[in-house]
Amino acid sequence: MGSLKLDHELENDSHMTVNPLDLEEFRRQGHMLIDFIADYYQNIESYKVLSQVEPGYLKKLLPESAPYYPESIETIIQDVQKYIIPGITHWQSPNYFAYFPSSGSTAGFLGEILSTGFNVVGFNWMSSPAATELECIVMDWLGEMLMLPKSFLFKGNGGGVLQGNTCEAILCTLAAARDQMLNRCGSEKLEKLVVYGSDQTHSALQKAAQIAGIHTKNFRAIKTTKSNSFGLCPNSLRDAVHADVEAGLVPLFLCATVGTTSTNAIDPIGPLCEVAKDFNIWVHVDAAYAGSACICPESRHFINGIEGANSFTLNAHKWFLTTLDCCCLWVKDPSALIKSLSTNPEFLRNKATDSKLVVDYKDWQITLSRRFRAMKLWLVLRSYGVANLRNFLRSHVKMAKLFEELVRNDNRFEVMAPRNFALVCFRVLPWPNDISVANHVEPVNELNKKLLESINESGNVYMSSTVVDGAYIIRCAIGATLTEERHVIRAWKVIQEHADALLSKN
Repeated sequence: MGSLKLDHELENDSHMTVNPLDLEEFRRQGHMLIDFIADYYQNIESYKVLSQVEPGYLKKLLPESAPYYPESIETIIQDVQKYIIPGITHWQSPNYFAYFPSSGSTAGFLGEILSTGFNVVGFNWMSSPAATELECIVMDWLGEMLMLPKSFLFKGNGGGVLQGNTCEAILCTLAAARDQMLNRCGSEKLEKLVVYGSDQTHSALQKAAQIAGIHTKNFRAIKTTKSNSFGLCPNSLRDAVHADVEAGLVPLFLCATVGTTSTNAIDPIGPLCEVAKDFNIWVHVDAAYAGSACICPESRHFINGIEGANSFTLNAHKWFLTTLDCCCLWVKDPSALIKSLSTNPEFLRNKATDSKLVVDYKDWQITLSRRFRAMKLWLVLRSYGVANLRNFLRSHVKMAKLFEELVRNDNRFEVMAPRNFALVCFRVLPWPNDISVANHVEPVNELNKKLLESINESGNVYMSSTVVDGAYIIRCAIGATLTEERHVIRAWKVIQEHADALLSKN
């Protein structure tokens, strides 16, 4: 690779000019990259799932400065294979069971290519009418697949928008709730606004509260218990809200979760909405992972009571074959978002916006610029159809049931939370027949930490962990597109082998 040159050395470099959008080169290089990615997937099982590199590895391998002269795509692809792939944790591997899935698909990838190829900046309707109108359509399609109330759809008085992720969606709805409340009770009440979640709610809520100006002492993470399967108890919420009202504070916002990150716990939406209604609290339902499964009739009951909520999200980029980023947010009252988030500088004024007949999505989100995310979701919905999408989700739930059964059949292991959807939470016990194991929290936790480290360092599978009620838990989240039953059985054998080795030392 060349080094940077001084200005006086540039006189004879005009012959090095490269057309950055040479269509024949685009066609040739595009075919090469598609083949490269296809080969990557063909061989993905040969890679260790968790990257084994050390921090700072890449700086030692790449030059200190950008190349002065162009380099060929062939050389760049070679470097991707040689330097980048070793530093990738392979989220699309069939042996990936950590965190939550980030499922990919042919339709998702090709939709991303179309979106990037058009490269529109669809901040308002006029900037690309198709981008806005397609988004409105697919959000109603998906909302109907979920059997959301009409009040959440454009066909009613609501509507949907594609955000980047749940963190953005929560912040937008919290800002809308905040401004709506302050308009009623006065801006001086900002320091008295209170936000509610459970101790299992995603940390995105706390971050959003901080950004939205909610005082840190007014953030409530209400304790959950194993007896309620770590779901938020409506009575506990009522007690917390009542105490805040008595203290002169103003209840503002509740984030209820369907499928918490740690254990996939389910907050009872209907009863929580009843409590919120009594105190005029905005209810946001976060179903980032689990919401996709609710297109299946047998799982729809998990969001029963959604008619009492104000907003609802799921991440299509988690378990719905649509590549990152694609967070689906529905709101009952779009005007609340628009009043809080809109700006209308002169350079954005146009007849379509002034007519009030179009959606300008810039007013439904934090940023001005936005990607054509609807394209990939449209391709996924059309390419697979409702029936196949349901079967895809059901296949992972079936595999999770199998894994859960394997865990339960080995008396050295314990399932730590109800298996909802396709997540199994478990741990190994050093003394399986000792009923006083609860008195040995630290040794048991340490054993499970060592077990997970050993499993992940092997590179054969990758799982993640959490701590709930003081217990260190291993999480097996099944959802990678390429995962089959044989991978789940193999993962369990890997776990048993590493448990055998650890327990033999104790």
